[in-house]
Amino acid sequence: MPGNCEAVTRPAEAPSGAGSAFVLSRRVVILFAVACGAAVANVYFSQPLLVTMGHDLGMSPALVGSVVTLTHAGYGLGLFFLVPLGDVADRRRLVVAQLLLLVAALAVVAVARTAAMLLVGMAATGLLAVVTQTLVAFAASLAPPAGRGRVVGLVTSGVVSGILLARTASGLMADLAGWRSVYLASACLTALLALVLHRVLPRHSPVPAATLRYGQLLRSTVTLFARERLLRLRALFGLLVFAAFSTLWSSVALPLSEAPYSWSHSAIGALGLIGVAGASAATVAGRLNDRGLSRRTTGIALALLTASWLPLTFTRGSLWALVVGVIVLDLAVQAVHVTNQTLIYALHPDAGSRLIGGYMVFYSLGSATGALASTSLYAAAGWGAVCVLGATFSCLGLVLWAFTRHGGAAEPLRARARHEAALGPAAPPVCAPPHTGGR
Repeated sequence: MPGNCEAVTRPAEAPSGAGSAFVLSRRVVILFAVACGAAVANVYFSQPLLVTMGHDLGMSPALVGSVVTLTHAGYGLGLFFLVPLGDVADRRRLVVAQLLLLVAALAVVAVARTAAMLLVGMAATGLLAVVTQTLVAFAASLAPPAGRGRVVGLVTSGVVSGILLARTASGLMADLAGWRSVYLASACLTALLALVLHRVLPRHSPVPAATLRYGQLLRSTVTLFARERLLRLRALFGLLVFAAFSTLWSSVALPLSEAPYSWSHSAIGALGLIGVAGASAATVAGRLNDRGLSRRTTGIALALLTASWLPLTFTRGSLWALVVGVIVLDLAVQAVHVTNQTLIYALHPDAGSRLIGGYMVFYSLGSATGALASTSLYAAAGWGAVCVLGATFSCLGLVLWAFTRHGGAAEPLRARARHEAALGPAAPPVCAPPHTGGR
């Protein structure tokens, strides 16, 4: 882009028969978004249900807490061990297979009669829910380079909505039909989505004809981080913004359950409906990236993220302050997240699943850090200290952007040059199989 070289997200790509023959309509993009939201919601359904689960299965409080831990641990493992398969396997078959296995895992949870059975089912659910990231990479690979940011933004809005609405939906369903109904309903929806995606997605997804061995595939993910400065930088942004995001959403129920609000679990869960308003930033950020404004978008979003903690500080005295803070924080986080994914995918489209999966490992680390630190800090020092913690994560992201915005400006251009060179006969793509006709 003239006058702004830092956000070139349109590297030349090898012709792909599947990519050129398959038209990625808006309806299909919305289907991707719905599937992503439905899959990732399974990671968060259990949070309002822990007490009920524990009573039903006779679990101790410590064992009940491990339900969330195992689910997120499974998700983190899946990001590293399963998502990279999208670079060497037919993505349509991979997505459908993971969704069907996810149906089985959800069924195990729904019919669990012992704590051990529940924990195994929850770990498997987290592991297989990473189909969300396989779908994000798949959508990015099918999108035309000039509109990739818009597509990634729309799909990401589905992910965000799934995360924020999961607690609301599970709490309401559990009140109506018990906690098992949540997982039975999710299993049915997931099976339906597997059938629809099997019929709608292209039968030959744009993957390289040659393949890496599984061990080489995993090592190449690490190699990509070692070689790509932009990937490391964007992963750090992801870690910090999701640490801030998790700081809010992991602890906000605590002050709302106390005076002067004393809200019920269902009312607290409904707060996610407000947070969905911030998901609209995902599509806007995607369009800004397509216009070559990624650096500016990142800076503005990080400034808004930092500022959002000011109204959040007044949560105990003003419900409107909480609403404004939630919307601004979610808007800012999603803007940075979409920008990150759009930029890193453009580094090596042939390694898109590895890039996004590796990046999302840092997202998980940030989320876990924010959750653990905020709940512990609230118990020790109250809501004000939690807000200081969230503002600290946000400020660190803004400082990192300020110190790297000039030095990293040419990174996407250099990545584009490397990718274009890799498409020629002289060299194969970095960490990816050589081209033999497909991408």
